[in-house]
Amino acid sequence: MEPAPEMKRNRFPSMNFEAEILAAPHDNSELYVVPSMRSLTAEEYVEAFKSFLDHSTEHQCMDEFNKEEMPRIMAGLGNGKSMINVLGVGSGTGEQDLKMIRILQAAHPGVLINNEIVEPNPQHVAAYKELVNQAPDLQGVSFIWHQLTSSEYEQQVKEKCINKKFDFIHMIQMLYRVEDIPNTIKFFHSCLDHQGKLLIIILSDSSGWASLWKKYRHCLPSTDSGHYITSDGITAVLRRLGIQYRVHEFPSGWDITECFVEGHPAGGQMMDFLTGTKNFLGTAPPALRRHLQEALCQPECSSKKDGRVIFCNNLSMIVVES
Repeated sequence: MEPAPEMKRNRFPSMNFEAEILAAPHDNSELYVVPSMRSLTAEEYVEAFKSFLDHSTEHQCMDEFNKEEMPRIMAGLGNGKSMINVLGVGSGTGEQDLKMIRILQAAHPGVLINNEIVEPNPQHVAAYKELVNQAPDLQGVSFIWHQLTSSEYEQQVKEKCINKKFDFIHMIQMLYRVEDIPNTIKFFHSCLDHQGKLLIIILSDSSGWASLWKKYRHCLPSTDSGHYITSDGITAVLRRLGIQYRVHEFPSGWDITECFVEGHPAGGQMMDFLTGTKNFLGTAPPALRRHLQEALCQPECSSKKDGRVIFCNNLSMIVVES
């Protein structure tokens, strides 16, 4: 999971489980959130996310997609233009962006690339800029950073009547954090140039996240950490909007073994990332903590390999046509 930290409540009714949780109390009140529990700040999120990346194959999964599908996708962009415009929405620290830029360079040698980035986290923006400064192979690529949330960027574009079109827009693991998913997709799709493509990377419905959210959401704390949404929710939106797309599924795993080791620092950070809560293991009621840990061990969420607990982190790469 690589969401940009736009800490907003969910406004997508079909995905809003919070009201259901609060309206249907369980017999054991200890499964509820207590005042000591709070959402991760943007800085804390960065740390928890790093722990997730260190223990998961998320980026390796994206590398497989880049190798198998991206060259063909990139080859179809630009329509012979001398400059290709790219927009990354919720780009984080930029590692995945630059991998795609290099594939685009290889597919269109000599063509100029204008790469714009929408990313609200200042630490991520700084890390991205440093990555660019250290890269010797990005001649012919210009960079413009917008330190904004996707909704702030959308508002700015509409207020200033900016009519810029992009050949390629990507939204990698960030739609969990936007306030209005259908309208966000609709807006960025409208920013595509003729024959442009929008790439949405989101958790698959075959992932452990989907099972956890669907079957065990009553034991998840109702923080501001975002939507419970997977690929089926996104493709349903695209169908309602009448937009053509295709879906590529890629396997990914997340070693969460340390989540079950009492007092383990990395395990604690992974539980924080999983729940969107600061110090979940230290602040959650014992029954809630136990219930969630039991849920994580269920076969629909995780598998066991060589004594390790591997959470299913499968991704869906949704390629949307203009």
